[in-house]
Amino acid sequence: MKIGPTFPGFDVSAQGLSIQRKRMNIIAENIANADVTRTADGQPYQRKYLEVTASQNPFANDLVSETSTLQLKVTEPGQISSPEILQPGMNSNLPVDTSKEVTDRTPGDEVYEPDNPNANAKGYVQQSNVNIVTEMVDMISASRSYEANLTALNSSKQMAKDSLEI
Repeated sequence: MKIGPTFPGFDVSAQGLSIQRKRMNIIAENIANADVTRTADGQPYQRKYLEVTASQNPFANDLVSETSTLQLKVTEPGQISSPEILQPGMNSNLPVDTSKEVTDRTPGDEVYEPDNPNANAKGYVQQSNVNIVTEMVDMISASRSYEANLTALNSSKQMAKDSLEI
């Protein structure tokens, strides 16, 4: 979700909120399917998680405003080998490039249940690799991260409001 170039704090917080919402949805799906021993493909349910990758933009790009040009100045010759002019619009990328859903391929436990229709020839049933305790810890983490992003968004909103009152 892109809000606009005037308030980059809104964009970062909105993206954080979106990522944490996706994490919560995946965690809820994992918990709901924790006991599924056979899916449509005949295998037990495999835990999913969200993989988020950060962009490789230099830090200086985030300091440039959309409407201004910034000349790097040095106090002594040779401090910076080649000062560059940073062009407007270089900070249009948010800190996070992509988030994708990844399936955890580690096998789950095998439980001896010879009467289960999903049992193998030896009577063992392959269980899902979802650990409810791990999912609950991840859920608390995602919830707290969502709250932190919401607090940051509200702080940015309050700062923008206060700056208009000056």
